[in-house]
Amino acid sequence: MIVGNGSHVYEVAEGWAKIPPQVTLGFTHGIEVDAEGNVYVFHTGTPSIVKLDANGNFLAAYGEQFEGGAHGFYLHTEGKEQFFYITHTKQGFMAKLTLDGQEVLRLGTPDLPNVYDEERKFVPTDVCVAPNGDIYVADGYGQSWIHQYDAEGRYIRSWGGKGSEPGQLKCPHGISVNLRGEEPELYVADRGNFRIQVFTMDGEHKRFILDDMDMPCSFYFDGDEVLFPDLHSRVTIFDRNDRLIMHLGEDQQAYKQQGWPNLPLDFFRTNKFSSPHGVCVDKQHNVYVAEWTQYGRITKLIRK
Repeated sequence: MIVGNGSHVYEVAEGWAKIPPQVTLGFTHGIEVDAEGNVYVFHTGTPSIVKLDANGNFLAAYGEQFEGGAHGFYLHTEGKEQFFYITHTKQGFMAKLTLDGQEVLRLGTPDLPNVYDEERKFVPTDVCVAPNGDIYVADGYGQSWIHQYDAEGRYIRSWGGKGSEPGQLKCPHGISVNLRGEEPELYVADRGNFRIQVFTMDGEHKRFILDDMDMPCSFYFDGDEVLFPDLHSRVTIFDRNDRLIMHLGEDQQAYKQQGWPNLPLDFFRTNKFSSPHGVCVDKQHNVYVAEWTQYGRITKLIRK
């Protein structure tokens, strides 16, 4: 089964992920690939981190403590080591983990009494790390703020708040660092506003990206290209100038179905997406997609 066309053609690796019976997948929110080509899935079931090799064979599972709230999932290289940065929506924290799941840093609700109180909760959805080590946490399901910390977890600044004006956000669901230009930029998937908003690393609004997106969730930069899951049933690829290359697996009927995203299993089609939530790319430019649906769904697209 083939998806894409022209310069971007992929074969769907049907039945790729071999999940053992002792692992119960929940909503598959995040997916990452490490330097050795192993693939990790972050989901709301238990254990919440599943490790597979490039052929989809099961290697390990851990992270029972993240059950129910596993959401943001970001892999960052620091020297010769790689670390996961994760967010937990139910317990309201961001954590830094080794690849075998050992926690080395945790950040909870920021001490901002004008933003957070008993009624206004901190519900982080994503996290990223700048070249200088600064950590950026997106409060997507809470109060629509971005919070910046240094590499040790010391608070620096915050910006955002709910709205549609420049600098304001409505569910900043995903966040990542764009390194394709002369200086780093912060890309925010301003999902509730159906747009991407671009900031300086100090939180100053730079521009909007408004075309060819339908509820962007997160980002993955692959060389000059950026891929992002549009929750409304497709994966989008932009070029270096954030112009559309193509949509992969687009299904304009899926998200319009009653009960979406928890559709009957016989609705899903191999070459179509329903609710893409996370995406990553390996060194061979193969694409991995995790979807937001109650039984989990993981797809590998092999670049031709």
